[in-house]
This record gives sequence, C-alpha cells and structure tokens, in this order.
Amino acid sequence: MTPRPARPADAPAVAAIWNHYIRESAATFNSVEKTEAEVAAAMVGNPCFLVADAGGRIAGFATYFQFRGGVGYRHTMEHTVQLAPGQSGRGLGRSLVAALEDHARAAAVHSLFAAVSGDNPDGVLFHRALGYAEVGRLPEVGRKFGRWMDLVLMQKRL
Repeated sequence: MTPRPARPADAPAVAAIWNHYIRESAATFNSVEKTEAEVAAAMVGNPCFLVADAGGRIAGFATYFQFRGGVGYRHTMEHTVQLAPGQSGRGLGRSLVAALEDHARAAAVHSLFAAVSGDNPDGVLFHRALGYAEVGRLPEVGRKFGRWMDLVLMQKRL
C-alpha cells in the first residue's frame, strides 16, 4: 500500500477514524469531534494530507502543519498519524510517516515534531522506532476523561 494524497471524497472515512480516537482514546486531548466538512477543508488547505488506501477503503491518514505560528517556524512542522481500528502492526503507519517525511524534505522542512499523549506509550514507541527523539515532556498540560495527562514532544531532524 502506497499512501496517496487525500481527496475531499475521503473526508467521511478520515473523520470516522479521527473521531474514533477523539471519543475512545487519550491519543488526542481533543474532545470535540471533527465534521466531514472540517476534514475536507483541512485536506484542501494543507500541503500534505495523505491517506492509506487499502483497496478502496481508507485504513489511515497522516498530515503535517506548521509547528507554531509565525515565519520563524516555517521550517518546523508537527504531524499527526492515525490508523483505523484494527490496522496497527501492518506497516501502514510507517508507510504514511515515511511519505510525510519525503514530502517535508522536498518542501525544505528542517524538522518534524510529534506531540504524543503521555497516556499513549505505543505512540511514543512507534515514533522512537522511526528515529524520533523525545525532546521534552510537558507535565499535566492536557485534560481528558477527568484526568490530567502529559504531552511528550518528539523530534526528527530531516
């Protein structure tokens, strides 16, 4: 499976994946579900929004965006990668992140960040295996499910 650029028609499947994690996990601190229209707009307004298309079924997505506002951060991006439930362990996440990194290098991005919930140790291990280094831990900055959670910042220089 080779990642491909997302199309607005992919928005319902991507929103379903994203909303699963918003509702069911601490992988994101966000508790407000994404609408299909918001996801479609994010695809159109983003230089790199990819999906893992497994025989016509969207099995995951990945995207990146500027780490912080302002021109001084224009070469530093943060990414997000999510797989549909049951799709982990098949190399889809690795494939999506590798494609993001290739796109970022071509766009003169210097480094990519992953902001991983401290309650998501699999996410930390996944990024570590891809060469991301933990560069900071922000204690108790996220709140979800009635508890405070750490945010782990991981960086890879491209």
